[in-house]
Amino acid sequence: MTIILGIETSCDETAAAVVRRESRDAPCEILSNTVYSQISDHAAYGGVVPEIAARAHVEGLDAIIARALAEAEMTFDDIDAVAVTSGPGLIGGLLVGLMTAKAIATARGLPLIAVNHLEGHALTPRLTDGLEFPYLLLLVSGGHSQILLVEGLGTYRRWGTTIDDALGEAFDKTAKLLGLPYPGGPAVEREAAKGNPKRFALPRPMKGEERLDFSFSGLKTAVRREATALAPLTDADIADLCASFQAAVTDTLADRMRRAFARYREEMGDGAADLVVAGGVAANTAIRTMLANLCAENDFTLHAPPLNLCSDNAVMIAWAGLEHYERGELATLDIAPRSRWPLDPSAEALIGAGKRGAKA
Repeated sequence: MTIILGIETSCDETAAAVVRRESRDAPCEILSNTVYSQISDHAAYGGVVPEIAARAHVEGLDAIIARALAEAEMTFDDIDAVAVTSGPGLIGGLLVGLMTAKAIATARGLPLIAVNHLEGHALTPRLTDGLEFPYLLLLVSGGHSQILLVEGLGTYRRWGTTIDDALGEAFDKTAKLLGLPYPGGPAVEREAAKGNPKRFALPRPMKGEERLDFSFSGLKTAVRREATALAPLTDADIADLCASFQAAVTDTLADRMRRAFARYREEMGDGAADLVVAGGVAANTAIRTMLANLCAENDFTLHAPPLNLCSDNAVMIAWAGLEHYERGELATLDIAPRSRWPLDPSAEALIGAGKRGAKA
């Protein structure tokens, strides 16, 4: 039996979880999943403020870990290892989680496992669905928009990424310019359900191009242009703009994924094929519905995490840690947090490249 404590503090959720697996062939049990969302701390600013996020992690993490252990009916004596998000993310938040995990590991004599936050999202369907490698991954969140081939644990090939804004960022910025509350993704989706998606002819960036990359800054600018021309906006204007924006996003993703499916068949051959959609934007109903229909048309099986595992959580960190723990892949106490940590380090950096390397 293996029991892992997971800790997640990469952005604006303070989270801890405990998972257990009886053996390598057995399914994994989620014993606890405790998350404190900092939405109320950042809402007044319309986005995440790194200093506020780090302070909130400091103030709340100990209690969150204690609650996760209590819900799992465990103590530190029952834990076999501590898994913690070590990047990518906001460096202040990562420091809080990593130093806490190091302290626990040192005091209790436990192994430490450093987990890539993106890998946590990528591996979630192996926990929830028992999915086997390989599979195609669409990762869409506030900081990342990527298409990757997941060949095995620690082996990822990036086929496409955003050349400007991530999709979640585009949702948030669209919501902000329309005066909608933070977080923007759910707010835009709610308004879109009431609107006319055909009223505004918004662009579908990159649609039709062979490359599998994304671009959302032009779409966001087009929404701003339409909103400025109509100001002051009525409730109907806002709903129609949100519906048109969401329709443009859905069409763009559909075009990218059709091409990704074709490439997958070329490289991997016929037979059973799986698509995983992960990240916070994977909670969007319109996007899930489109992907389900697209998979049915192209003989793929769609795997989408339950809604409570789409946003950042420590269950995915604990599970990814368990997979690495079973392979003996442990971290040393001198490991440092990484604000940038691409899943595919060999892929060309298209955005956010600097002295510390590619953004993701």
